[in-house]
Amino acid sequence: MELTSASAADFAVDPERIEFMGLTFDPLDTEGAVVELVCRADRGCDFTYLVTPNVDHMVRLDAEPDLRPLYTDAGMLVCDSRILELFAKFESKELPAAPGADIVEALIRDHINSDEKIVVIGGDEGIIESLARDYGIANVAWHNPPMGLRNKPDEVRKAAEFLVSENERFAFLCVGSPQQEMVAREALRLGRGKGVALCCGASLEFLAGRVERAPLWMRNARLEWLHRLLSEPKRMWKRYLVDGPRIFAIWRKHKSEQ
Repeated sequence: MELTSASAADFAVDPERIEFMGLTFDPLDTEGAVVELVCRADRGCDFTYLVTPNVDHMVRLDAEPDLRPLYTDAGMLVCDSRILELFAKFESKELPAAPGADIVEALIRDHINSDEKIVVIGGDEGIIESLARDYGIANVAWHNPPMGLRNKPDEVRKAAEFLVSENERFAFLCVGSPQQEMVAREALRLGRGKGVALCCGASLEFLAGRVERAPLWMRNARLEWLHRLLSEPKRMWKRYLVDGPRIFAIWRKHKSEQ
């Protein structure tokens, strides 16, 4: 089955897309991304999904180019990195950072009614309880896939089947990248369903207070990565001290190919 990405006519906010580092981004800030997502969900669009690439995504994609369809088939692609935003500025491109955590928070706080159903793929009972306790969202269709999802195609399909059968307006896929994008693309491949799925990583953990986000001044100073490294050094050291710095060479390579 041929998969199709969003066309300019699908967009309610800004149809001008930007080519950057081998991907086609929608240059939307957080507010613009939220408006676009709500417009799509409210008009009963066919199933589509949002991906928010950051430095970690770009480094992985450079090492594993076979993952590219996860991004090219997404209905929306917004930048989740102030480092990538800065690199884009060096190329005279306006690519505002729209962190996935901010998008998810805005949707849940301001645009999802307490009685409407949402879908959550991943997370745990504590996350589901927090949505009910802190945000009044108790109608949650929750599917928790097993660990190692990336190497379990049957489980990816099972999660995708659950997603398309249950989703109404918004689904939140929080099983990490690239697993969440694999589930979203498989749901798209199934060719049915509606609403929007957000590949949102740890966003619900931030919202539930499970993981502390960097202070606003650190985010504005493009130092959120440092906060995460200092908060979880055993888990994050390789991402930020070994893999992350490769982004400079990857960016230079793409820039030289233009």
